[in-house]
Formats: sequence, C-alpha cells, structure tokens
Amino acid sequence: MVRNAREVCLRFVVAVAALASLASCNDNVAAQQQQTPRAKPKVTAQTLQSQEVTLTTELPGRTAAHRVSQVRPRVSGIIRERTFVEGGMVRAGDLLYELDSTSFEAALRNAQAVLKRAEGAVPSAQARFDRYRSLSRNNVVSRQDFDEAQSQMLQAEADVAAASAAVETARINLDYTKVRAPIDGKIDASNVTPGALVTENQEAPLTTIHQIDVINVDLVRTSASLLWLNKERADGLRSNGDSVTVELLLEDGTHYPYPGKLQFRNAAVSSSTGMVSFRAIFPNPEGMLLPGMYVRALVEDGYVQDGFLLPQRTVSRNARGEATAKFVDANMKVEERILPVVQSVGNNWLVRSGVTNGDRIVVEGAQRASAGQEVEVTSVTVDDQTGEVRQAAEIVPATAKDDAGNLVSVRKTGPSVQ
Repeated sequence: MVRNAREVCLRFVVAVAALASLASCNDNVAAQQQQTPRAKPKVTAQTLQSQEVTLTTELPGRTAAHRVSQVRPRVSGIIRERTFVEGGMVRAGDLLYELDSTSFEAALRNAQAVLKRAEGAVPSAQARFDRYRSLSRNNVVSRQDFDEAQSQMLQAEADVAAASAAVETARINLDYTKVRAPIDGKIDASNVTPGALVTENQEAPLTTIHQIDVINVDLVRTSASLLWLNKERADGLRSNGDSVTVELLLEDGTHYPYPGKLQFRNAAVSSSTGMVSFRAIFPNPEGMLLPGMYVRALVEDGYVQDGFLLPQRTVSRNARGEATAKFVDANMKVEERILPVVQSVGNNWLVRSGVTNGDRIVVEGAQRASAGQEVEVTSVTVDDQTGEVRQAAEIVPATAKDDAGNLVSVRKTGPSVQ
C-alpha cells in the first residue's frame, strides 16, 4: 500500500517536471519568433511615363457606293443592241444600248428640210423691207405697207430660228438612241434584252452603275457620346481639326489597309433613335469594299498630350465605385490612390491626373500588401496589346528609329468603350 503511494507520487513529480519543461520550450519559441522579423511581401510594379495618346471611338456602319446612276432611256424605241459586258467596268460616255434610230433619222431630215424652206423666204422678205424703207422716206409708200414689209421680214427670221431649234431637237433625239454611261463604275446586269420596247424616262432602269473606286461609309453615333466628347475637349482633349482620319474593321475582324477621311456630320439628331449620322470616304482601288457591307470604323476623337496609360489589371473599384490603384513610393511602401479614369484605351485605362512621371504602379501582389506596408519590388512591364507581364529588361522603349535613324515617339492608339 505504501509502495503504491510512493509510485503515484513519483509519477506525479515526473509529470509536473515535463509540463514545466514544455512550457519553457514554448516560451523560448515565442521569444525567437518575436525576435525574427516578418518577411516583406513581394510585388511587381511598372514605372509610368506620360505620352501622347490618341483617343478613338468604334462606330458601326455600312458601305455605300460613292455615286449611283440608274440608266434610263431618254426616248422611246426598240432596243437593237446591248454593247456592254454585265458586271464589268465602264467609263463615262461608253455606249451601253443602241435603239432603232430609223424614225429619228427621218425626223431629222424633215426638220432640216423645214429649215431650208424657212431660210429661202428670208432673202425676199429682207429685199422687200429694204425697198419699202427707202420709198417710205420719200413718202412713196404708205406707213402701213412699210410696217407690213417689216413684219414679214421679222416673221421670216423667226421661222428660221424655230426651224433651227427643231433641227437641234431632232439631232438630240437621234443621239439619245445611243444610251451612254453617265459615270465611271461597275455596271450591274441588264434588265432588258435586244428587241424590248422601252419608253422615254420609264420608271424601271435599264441597268445601274456603281462608282466604287471611292466608297462611302455611313456611320451612326449616340448624341450622349457627342456630349461626352465636347466635355473632354473643354477639359483639354486636343482635336485634329478637319483632318480626322478613320480606319475600318471588316466583317472578319481584319483591318482595311487604306485610311479614310471624315466627310461630314448631320446637323440634327434622329428623333426616333437618338443617333447622329456621319459619313466617311475611303479609297477603294482594289474593289475590296462593296456597297452594303457591314463594317466598324475607328474614328479619331482627338489626342491627349501628356496622358498615362495604366494597365487595366492594376485598377480596381472601391465601395463608392471610384477607380483605385496601389503604388510603391520612394520609401518602398505601398500607397493607395483614387484616380480620375477618363476611358479605356486598348488594354489600358487613360489617366490625365493623379500620376506623375516615374510613379510605380503595383501590377502583381496587390492583395498581399496593404497601404503603408513596406514591400519588395520587382520591375515589370505589361504589354499593351496582349496584357502579358514581362520583366523590365524586356521593355520595348516608347521611342523607335525611323528610316533615317532618328528617334521618333510611338503613339498609343486603340478602340474606346463609352
């Protein structure tokens, strides 16, 4: 009994000693952890530089022929021959159709005969007038006879003028039996065949010609976006004046190789759609653009002289919906800023204030670093086109060399979302 009590006491003493030893170890570990500093969060950052940024707006549109001419006959008759190739190119003045001209040739000969008869009556009337005028001075003939001679002479001259006009009309009608192309362009299929009867100025055209070496693109834009544009120009957005260039995106997403020019803008907003219509003109030497194609146009709104492009992945929104981003200051500490974002430009956000040259914006690791915390920074850059993050050594400079070896600035452009 006494022996069991001793064993119990011995075990109790051993357990207490073990607990004391374990507590001492825990105190030592805690002390070591307090003495060891926490590791700095690692982030990547891109250095920002101001640059000239061109703002563009993407607008939907349809192509249309620069000029369209519906060919109609100017006189009635039977079509004798068609001289053009359907679907081919024609030049202004080319013969398209030839009508039966027999009756028009006869009408011209008849008008010429009437003219000759009228011209034959003029000499006698003129001689009679001259004779009566000399006799009237000596009071040999009466004033009434003299007036009648003068009237006959004027009538003969008027008959000649009328006959001459009739000859000219007959000649024009004869020329109208040859239907010619009024403009250069691509001609459609013929709506009539030889032997068909056509009438003067009929409603149905014989064929249609489209001038497509120059193409029109009709665009539409909301009135709200125009109000935004006017506000931005008042805030410093610079305009290119009348020389506004336009680029096209075709239906398959490819870029049209030839830039165009903005021609005009309608002076009124559509009351039914709230849209404003624009028209741009593009050269079409290869005939790639056809009337009726759906396209999207990139229209220059203007440019910002000293703007900053922030990668979209670096900008977030706070609870109030304001755009915010984290930066690394000169003391290697994180600071958070509220930025007045203008609009998106490609994969970037355009900012005109709140940022200075040399500022470093956090690209990766923003979730691991809070405002005021010291961080370890690695310099990177974000590709404007793909959004790919690269090391700073892979940065493509914002300047390039031209053919002469001179440094020129690279303008950043891209579609905007409004």
